[in-house]
Amino acid sequence: MDGLKAWYDREGDLLEVVFEDTPAVMEEINDDMFERRTTDGRVVGFMVMNFSKHDREKLMLPLTVTVKAG
Repeated sequence: MDGLKAWYDREGDLLEVVFEDTPAVMEEINDDMFERRTTDGRVVGFMVMNFSKHDREKLMLPLTVTVKAG
């Protein structure tokens, strides 16, 4: 694992967070919200489109994160 990577594209209004840099596909889980999943179903990141239009106080991502010590 290379560590958490996060970036925001202001022009595209897109927030993306990657927990693990591995081959994966995006799956929409809610309006403007996507999980980045591996073929075995592990969530290795997420993306929020139209980020500035979401109420950040109420933005909820249905994710469970497990942290392992390196």
